[in-house]
Amino acid sequence: MEWTFVPIVLFLVIVAPIWLILHYATRNSASKRLTSKDEALLEELHANARKMEERIHNLERILDADSPEWRNTQ
Repeated sequence: MEWTFVPIVLFLVIVAPIWLILHYATRNSASKRLTSKDEALLEELHANARKMEERIHNLERILDADSPEWRNTQ
């Protein structure tokens, strides 16, 4: 029993903490990457934002033609 005490303590004090730190460091770095599903969602959001920007631009153009002073009323 006494001959296993020192290796167990060394393992728990030195090896286990390093092992845990490296395990969670690699786990966190792997989770920071975008998956293909995330990339597809990002593309869809980007396309929707472009469509919305185009619609806003068209609405502003229509309002400018219909009522040129609409920007000053805000």
